[in-house]
Amino acid sequence: MILFVGLGNPGKAYAGNRHNIGFMAIEAIACAASAPAFRSKFHGYVSEIVLAGERVVLLAPQTYMNESGRAVGDAARYLKIEPRDIVVFHDELDLPPGKVRVKTGGGNAGHNGLKSITAHIGNDYRRVRIGIGHPGDRALVHNYVLGDFAKSDAPWVEALCGFIAASASLLAKGEDDAFQTKVFRDMEAAGLP
Repeated sequence: MILFVGLGNPGKAYAGNRHNIGFMAIEAIACAASAPAFRSKFHGYVSEIVLAGERVVLLAPQTYMNESGRAVGDAARYLKIEPRDIVVFHDELDLPPGKVRVKTGGGNAGHNGLKSITAHIGNDYRRVRIGIGHPGDRALVHNYVLGDFAKSDAPWVEALCGFIAASASLLAKGEDDAFQTKVFRDMEAAGLP
């Protein structure tokens, strides 16, 4: 069993925020896999699908970003899932918009959702880093991540989430490099950033 976690903040006010691209990715995966309706559990919303023969639990924590680890920790303990089988989808300031990188462990780069998860389950989980770009000045970061994507970003955001969903079975099989390459090639073929 694998746990896919999308990070974001709950509520309509945050729905279009750059910080919520993890939620957007999880929703796209759920939609592409015709997942059952999400239900409340583990301080979040949960559904379950099968990808590449693997049971995959989808989790969207509803604790606000800086407490995401409570939801992930509860789910991991209850489901008896090891950190190596947890994949966290999150926004990444240090990647250009539309770029995706996958890594296991490493630093949290000031990301409060990752800090919280690491505090609850350790650092050895997998991360799908989804590039949102950087505003250029550290003082602008807070408002930037909590700001909505511009209307002009909609084509690449929607396409990227779709490509992530289309290739999610590679993550389920542990083929992180293949997933990263496939998403990159799909974005390139679509002529998107």
